[in-house]
Amino acid sequence: MVVSLGIAKLLTGLVGFVQHPTRAKTYGVHLAWSASMLLMLVHFWWWEFRLSHLHGWHFATYAFVVYYAVMFFALCALLFPDNVDEYDGYEGYFHSRRRWFFGLLAFTFLLDFVDAAIKGQGRLLELGIEFPIRNVAYIGLCITAAFVRNETFHRVFAGGNLAYQVYWIHRTYETLS
Repeated sequence: MVVSLGIAKLLTGLVGFVQHPTRAKTYGVHLAWSASMLLMLVHFWWWEFRLSHLHGWHFATYAFVVYYAVMFFALCALLFPDNVDEYDGYEGYFHSRRRWFFGLLAFTFLLDFVDAAIKGQGRLLELGIEFPIRNVAYIGLCITAAFVRNETFHRVFAGGNLAYQVYWIHRTYETLS
């Protein structure tokens, strides 16, 4: 349910650009992170689907998954506020909120470690050494992005993130039976 709210927030925001093309100036980095969050939400749902194999669900596990989903919803809400009238379009807005956005995004990669552990040692071994390296690298990049406004860095990070997500999802899930 919370994942659906995040997807709805993103889609409403993106369709708003079509509905009102002159209301607020778009920003490529913001659009890339919006597409990335949409992919992350779909990926999150698929990742959490594996919890159906977990025996002995407890309320704490359920509450953790809901809390994890709430973090993704918060990221979507940060990408698409009710309005950006007080900013010079989405570029000004995005950079004014980048510490919140990238701080929460870094936190989701910490939560990812807990989530993988819930699925068991077998799942952690299946993910291999790339999983912790990926998460630690993302945490570092997010912390950097929170404090650096360099346009080239943000473009490369947003584009590279989107490409890597597609690569990770394809490799990780196209081989599952």
